[in-house]
Amino acid sequence: MRIRLVSEVNSYPTSPGSPLPFGTSEKKGGVNFSLFSRNAESVTLLLFRSGSGPAIAEFTLDPGINRTGDVWHILVQDLDPEIRYVYRVTGPWDPEGEGHRFSGKNLLLDPYARALTGSSVWGQAYRRSGEEDSRQLKGFRRRCCLVKDDFDWEGERPLNIPLKDSIIYEMHVRGFTCHSSSAAKYPGTYLGVIEKIPYLKKLGVTAVELLPVTEFNENEILAHNPKTGEKLKNFWGYSPMAFFAPKASYAVNGRNGGQVNEFKTMVKALHRAGIEVILDIVFNHSGEGGGDGPVFSFRGLDNSIYYILDPESREYMNFSGCGNTLNCNHPLFRSLIMDCLHYWVTEMHVDGFRFDLASVLGRNSRGEVMENPPMVEQIAEDPILADIKIIAEAWDAAGLYQVGSFSRHPRWAEWNGRYRDDVRSFVAGHENTVAALATRISGSADLYQLDRAPFNSINFITSHDGFTLYDLVSYEQKHNEMNGEDNRDGTNDNRSWNSGAEGEVADRKINRLRQRRVRTFAVILFLSQGTPMMLAGDEFGRTQRGNNNAYCQDNEIGWIDWGQAKKNKGLHRFFRRLIALRKAHPVFRRAEFFPEGEVPFPEIRWQATKPGKTDWSGECRVLCFFLDGRGSREKTRDNDFFVMLQGGGKPERIVVPPPPRGSRWHLLINTAAGSPRDIAEEDEAPLFTGHEFKLEAMAAAVLIAKKE
Repeated sequence: MRIRLVSEVNSYPTSPGSPLPFGTSEKKGGVNFSLFSRNAESVTLLLFRSGSGPAIAEFTLDPGINRTGDVWHILVQDLDPEIRYVYRVTGPWDPEGEGHRFSGKNLLLDPYARALTGSSVWGQAYRRSGEEDSRQLKGFRRRCCLVKDDFDWEGERPLNIPLKDSIIYEMHVRGFTCHSSSAAKYPGTYLGVIEKIPYLKKLGVTAVELLPVTEFNENEILAHNPKTGEKLKNFWGYSPMAFFAPKASYAVNGRNGGQVNEFKTMVKALHRAGIEVILDIVFNHSGEGGGDGPVFSFRGLDNSIYYILDPESREYMNFSGCGNTLNCNHPLFRSLIMDCLHYWVTEMHVDGFRFDLASVLGRNSRGEVMENPPMVEQIAEDPILADIKIIAEAWDAAGLYQVGSFSRHPRWAEWNGRYRDDVRSFVAGHENTVAALATRISGSADLYQLDRAPFNSINFITSHDGFTLYDLVSYEQKHNEMNGEDNRDGTNDNRSWNSGAEGEVADRKINRLRQRRVRTFAVILFLSQGTPMMLAGDEFGRTQRGNNNAYCQDNEIGWIDWGQAKKNKGLHRFFRRLIALRKAHPVFRRAEFFPEGEVPFPEIRWQATKPGKTDWSGECRVLCFFLDGRGSREKTRDNDFFVMLQGGGKPERIVVPPPPRGSRWHLLINTAAGSPRDIAEEDEAPLFTGHEFKLEAMAAAVLIAKKE
């Protein structure tokens, strides 16, 4: 082994080290470094005093001493805990043959690094003096940190809230408190999230689903906002650099690994408030992009192993839409994924994962779709993950759509894109929507009946990807001009209707209809069988001004404007009470599908405008259903409910079925009424004495049966 001391007087004592575990680990007398590279010819470990200074030592590993199989390793003694490190790897350059892209010039990150430096301030382009722009360099000038596990969890444990009882709140750590209206002491950070825990607790959600929090380069976008001239940022973070490392710039002190403890502090505080933490994690691609992208890790470590390459051209196969696709079913990468998931569960105490473009997990090394993907099965059967929520975005960017068929394993839940589309179509007044809506409300048995349950369906109407709920009723067309792509980006399939005019208007009639439709969407979402997920800010009418792809908008388009919570306090109140209603009544949270066929006492009874009369025709715009409280499967019978939904443009007279014997109907919800009459407390719900209910256009109403 060759050691080159660049600026140190004394040598660091070394020994061969151990191949396991990968990454860095404390051993007696020093730190063990372990790195996989099957096709490398040499591996050099470089040490740094800081993220900006030169290397203080270089260790070129001896393959006869420091290599076991395909793993390179060394133990270095007497290291300062604040030391930084990277690797330099040499090997063959044969991109069109074997697919190798070794150069020896790049400084490469450890795939198992648990923290990075050089990115502790959001948006600050890190470069050394005299260097060109970091995007043009051979490698990004970031460094890996040593992380000491000294956090005191004080006995905190995962909450293990059943999926059927969960209410998921999708949010962005930075965007949640970055706006000045948040009044956060630590805006845009993990600690800023803690400041909003009382708000989340009062809202009633049981889990936050965080957009990517692993390290990424927010400065990778070269384009500028054509309207303001400001440089665009990778705001969402779907461009991972280090799967184990929490984003440093989301911490108040993101230097020297401080981001790790701040993330843990956030998790501990959320758990103490009864709120779980689900991570949106990206294993389908890396931030190295296509063939002309940067080199900072996998590409320089062993390109032909880590990426799916075209068998003929050896170019990157792009099932992610981001220039490359990671080789998820290669045994080596499967091990990395499992190690990563184990780390976030055992060390960081997260409660679940949402797998971005999860269908990539089902492709083999040639890009072909596998019948029983080992990666998908391994995640579901892993004993450490047995109580962890695993949620698939069951499609990829190459047209593979597996909603309902991603996996038959009962552990896997799925973002139900069919639910989103069918509910949107109904509330937009489209034809041929009533039958599909009934299927979605009852738990999507057409997708999940076999071996699974209603809660395997993650029901959502909006997410980070697309319109907000307010924009869904205010825009028919996307308005992504500020993204700098001439409005070409973002989906055109929005299934939206602007309620009579595009964008912000002063027309009171249009604005009342928009408020009504937002509430109708919410009623459908929270009273459907399945697991509801809502987008942060929808509860008070957050807008992105018609932008349905705000991935690059690190500004008021992408941030939560908390002033809207005060402005739309009636809508906020509606969401809080609706969430409380769902949590109070197990009849909305079934663990089983409704029985099929003729049964003596149907647990759900459908009708159009009259009891016993269904209308599944394309022209029908009304769907009503009676929920029998006996179907809750609880020891104590739940209340019965009658729910009326209207997707048409004119009022309808609904004949209400008689209440159960000994009970009377009370009007709990009417989305056509102004606040506070739109939703009542259960014990204050007014008596409904009529036989017919006038259901206004695009409205929803709910009756609850209460004993006399």
